[in-house]
Formats: sequence, C-alpha cells, structure tokens
Amino acid sequence: MKSMTLYVKQDSPIHEIDPITKVIYAIVAALLPYILPSHTVALIVLVISIILLVVGKVFRKIIPLIGLSLFLIVSLVIIQGIFRPDNVTPLFHFGPIIFYKEGLSYGLLLMLRVINLLCAFGVLILTTKPDDLIQSFIQKGMSPRIGYVIGSVLQLIPQMSATIATIKDAQRSRGLETEGSLLVRIKAFLPLIGPVIMNSLISTRERSIALEVRGFNAKQKKTFLHEVHTYKYAKVIQAVLILIFIFAILWRIFL
Repeated sequence: MKSMTLYVKQDSPIHEIDPITKVIYAIVAALLPYILPSHTVALIVLVISIILLVVGKVFRKIIPLIGLSLFLIVSLVIIQGIFRPDNVTPLFHFGPIIFYKEGLSYGLLLMLRVINLLCAFGVLILTTKPDDLIQSFIQKGMSPRIGYVIGSVLQLIPQMSATIATIKDAQRSRGLETEGSLLVRIKAFLPLIGPVIMNSLISTRERSIALEVRGFNAKQKKTFLHEVHTYKYAKVIQAVLILIFIFAILWRIFL
C-alpha cells in the first residue's frame, strides 16, 4: 500500500531527532538567508541542509521537488539578470539581450534561498512522521483542531496523488485514453478531475464523522496511544539554533 505521507522510513540519526527540534531547524534555516542576505550565508545553510538529507538517507527524495521548482528558479535568475531596476554593470550579451552583474547576483541569491527552503523543510517532512509532529505540538499546548488541519495539509499531496493514480487506472480499464498527445490528455482531464473532487469531498465527510465518533470535540483531557520520544540533545540543539537566529537579527540591525 502506498504511503499517504512524504515521510520516508529510514534508520538514521536524523530520524531520531524529535519533531520540535527539526521544526526549529527548518524555520531558522529558511529565514537566515533572508535576515543575512549573503550568498555565503545562503550557501552554508544549504550545504548543512543537504548534509542532513544525506545523513538521513532521503536526499534522493528531495531531488524531484527541486526539479519541479527548476523552471521557477531559472526564471528568477533570468528576469533579475535582465530587468532588475538597479542593474548597472553589463556582464555578457546574448544577442540583443544584456545580462547585468547586479541582477544575476541577486537572482542567484534568490535561487539559493528557494533551494535552501525546499531542503530545510525537506529535512523536517521527509524524516518526521506527521502523527509524531502533530502530537508533539498538541502536547506543547496547541489546539487539536489546528493539529488536524496541519496533518491534513501534510497528507494532501500524497493522498491526491494516490487518488489520481487509482482513478486513472479505473478509467483506463474502461477504455479511456489517458496517455499520448496533449489533445488526448486534455480530453481525459475532465473525466479524471471530476471523480477526484468528488472523492475528496466524500473522504472529508467520512473523516469528520470518524473524528466525531472518536470524541474529537470532547472537553476531557486526551491521552495518546504512544509518547513521542525526546531526543537527548534536543535542548542543546534548540538553544544553539535560537542563539544563531538571535545573533543573525542583531548582526542585521547593528552592523
């Protein structure tokens, strides 16, 4: 059975780290290149995230996500290189088009930020069970309703992919052509998207009924099926990350 989450089960040191610590890392790693707008800072944070993905044995899983964003990333570099308002220094010509040093430099910074954002949150999403993540937040005092919304968002893409694959197989078994030219794919779009939307609505209704039956809205204190383990170095890592974040803000303000 195909997994309904992006989580990849592996035996690695990154998987052993508790969800809250990885959330703090993802947020700090994503924001640092914006607080300190430097290519060096963005590159260092990106390299750290890639190392964590490699150690967590999930680096291959992040490559398709980067590939999907490649068009946006390349577009940012090209647009900034040509049209950025503060472009002054011509770097090279491509026919009548002039690429400027300032724009390309800023475009590369944006590229590093986007890739770093994907990798930083990839460390969190690919190595953390959604149930453990939500349970950790709820144990810290977050509303179970908000936890349910977060869990639904994390499971949205995998669930939709699985649903589309199932409906596509069902429609193909009935003789519908779903592969081929662009025109064939367009014709197959409506017969596919209709059942996907209806299936999503039915699933949402069934899930809400199941939650009500299990006492989701009950006011009594809730218990958990299992406890999320606490990583022994969690406090140290969290403190270091928060200090780095504070130092970066102070550096930006006073220097």
